[in-house]
Amino acid sequence: MIETHATHGVGGSFGVETRSIDWVPDEERHGRVWHQGPLWFLGNFQYFTVAVGFVGPSLGLPLGPTVLAGVLGIVVGTLFMAFHASQGPVLGLPQMIQSRAQFGYRGVIVVLVATLFTYLGFNVADQVLLSQGLNGVFGWSRPSVAVGATVLAVLLAVYGHDWLHRVFRWLLYISLPLMLLLTGGVLTGHAGGQPSHQHLAFTWAAFFAQFSAAAAYNITYAPYVSDYSRYLPRATSARSLIASVFFGASGSAVWLIALGAWLAIRLGVSDGLVGLRQAGDHVIPGLGAATAVLSVLSLVATMGMNAYGGMLTVLTGVDSIRTIKPTRAARIVTILVLAAVWYAIASLISENAVAAVFTALTLMLYLLVPWTATNLVDFFFLRRGHYAVTDLFTPTGIYGAWSWRGLTAYAAGFAAEIPFMVLPNLGSWSYTGAVAHDLAGTDIAWLVGLFVTSMVYVLISRTRDRAREEDAIARSEQRLAGV
Repeated sequence: MIETHATHGVGGSFGVETRSIDWVPDEERHGRVWHQGPLWFLGNFQYFTVAVGFVGPSLGLPLGPTVLAGVLGIVVGTLFMAFHASQGPVLGLPQMIQSRAQFGYRGVIVVLVATLFTYLGFNVADQVLLSQGLNGVFGWSRPSVAVGATVLAVLLAVYGHDWLHRVFRWLLYISLPLMLLLTGGVLTGHAGGQPSHQHLAFTWAAFFAQFSAAAAYNITYAPYVSDYSRYLPRATSARSLIASVFFGASGSAVWLIALGAWLAIRLGVSDGLVGLRQAGDHVIPGLGAATAVLSVLSLVATMGMNAYGGMLTVLTGVDSIRTIKPTRAARIVTILVLAAVWYAIASLISENAVAAVFTALTLMLYLLVPWTATNLVDFFFLRRGHYAVTDLFTPTGIYGAWSWRGLTAYAAGFAAEIPFMVLPNLGSWSYTGAVAHDLAGTDIAWLVGLFVTSMVYVLISRTRDRAREEDAIARSEQRLAGV
């Protein structure tokens, strides 16, 4: 996976990408930092984000506290996401390949399971939102919407990295003016709405539920944010890249979560797409329908991004068990299999879309926080971005097949979360940890997991053989220079 030849890369300006989990050599690093802002802005500029703003009101939280909780959650969650982005140019690798340094060549499979759940969970929730939303707004058949969205998402994922960046920019340029008009109508009182008849009152449980949902929303981008920065030149400024990702991903998320809270409380809607249609058509006839369609297309594009990241995760897992050649055919087959899985699961779900979103985000947050803590502490504080890239592709390298340090920290962090968890309804089952019960249902599990994982990993990493790692890094750089 370190070799390179003429058929690798993105296949030309309009071709199908051929790379997947292999290393991107310097001569193929054609990305630009400014592309990151529009990519991540559009990634959140769709009505899944609007639905995140429904969480607080659904629990009786007033508009002001809902917006505040959303802003704080997005800021915290996006910080983790943005710092992961800086790893792409340094290593030229997908995020989960790099995680072998913390968990081992085969040990990373433990984290890959959690990551794959995230990708599938998002696309399942997206399909439910799309089917219910378009049925409610235009009366379209739910199965037809699901099939159409899946096909478009698969095509975008197959074409890969460059096409994802390109399509996201196009959609942003078209949809931004429409959303500005709609939001202007909300601020000037031309979007309809009236004071809520629902009893709304501040509670810490509802506030932290909204805070956690917002934080989870961008933390769940962490496993694949560097997948879209790995084509950037090695000398890319980390500060510029982090800022571009942070302001892109947080700006649209804060905007639409606040808009979602207003739609839920002032219009009393329970579906984001229906709310966008109603509010937009109050401002200008037809604006709501146009905004809804663009929001749908943006969500479908995000499903393509999830499918692309899921493909990288699956191939990394397979390669961790048995070494494979990451061909274009392997990429396409993996994407098709993932599409069949998320389509089948989503087709079985008939519950309220907001409940599906909240449940998915909560589970993703619990699973990913111990990983992101381990990865960021390792990259920024312990190894400071210095890795033996070639050793990440062999179980006999410096990082080993199973890295007990990373696995122990992950297990400790997840175990620490359990007493603090507040899992929403999963069918007829729910769970509230003993400590969370004493806190009146306030969910701070992920904050506990973040702290415990970080502390455990720092403490047990003090015994690393740094001299041996430096020798391995030197050998790796010599080999990469000869590619």
